[in-house]
This record gives sequence, structure tokens and C-alpha cells, in this order.
Amino acid sequence: MPRGQKPPSQRQLRVGEELRHTLANVIERGDFRDPDLVGRGITVTEVRVSPDLKNATVFVVPLGGGDVAPLLAGLKRAKAYLRHEIATKVQLRAVPELRFQPDTTFDEASRLDSLLRSPDVRRDLEADDAREVEDGRAVDAEDGRDDGE
Repeated sequence: MPRGQKPPSQRQLRVGEELRHTLANVIERGDFRDPDLVGRGITVTEVRVSPDLKNATVFVVPLGGGDVAPLLAGLKRAKAYLRHEIATKVQLRAVPELRFQPDTTFDEASRLDSLLRSPDVRRDLEADDAREVEDGRAVDAEDGRDDGE
């Protein structure tokens, strides 16, 4: 979270989760006529709602991977339909404006995992462990304290 920015309120989190469930159900039904959306598996991973609840950023990822650009274009074209479905299923004073973004957390997690498994990092971690043992600072894995405590 950027500095100076407040964390989301309970209401924002609750509304975001309700929107995520509703959008996931609507998308799962597959009542789309858009060629970029017909027959596509789409996962709605997160919905972030602005503090005034007037804007919502919907993070999506194509099921099974693939190019996300046509998916985002199709969702943008289907925005009016999706907002209408939200209006009929979720009790809100105003339906938020929807913006669709690709969710890159899975890609980032895979990248970090591959980095941690690389031989260079493994060698450095093993060298750090060996140095700690030589220094007599072996750390107890259960409570995180040095053995000398």
C-alpha cells in the first residue's frame, strides 16, 4: 500500500466481496454475445471499491491463462450489462462504475517462486545458514528466537 494511503474500510471490503461474488456468478452463467467473452472461462480474483463506493476496479484473469487483452476489451463492452445485473442483485444506493484490470499476482508469485528456486539464490541462502551456525546463532524454527535465549 502506498505511503499516506488509508487501508480500505470494512464497508469497502464487504461491498467489494459482494460485487466479486455477483460478477463471478453473472460471468459463470455466460449470457454474453460478445465474441471475446463467449465460451471463455474468466476468474474474478478481487474487486477494490473506492471509499465513496462509486468506483470499483475488477481484477480478472483468464481461466487457464492466455491473452488478457481481448478479455478486457470484451468486459469493457459488456460493462453496461454487468452494471445492470449488479443493480438487480446487490442492494446499493448507486451501482459503482466498473474498471477492469488484469490480475498479475499469479504471474508475480510464479516469478518470485522461480527466483527463490534458482541455484544462485539457493547457494546464497545455504551460505547464510552456514554462517549463522558458525556464529552460534542457530535460530529455533518454532519460536524464531536464538538458541542462546
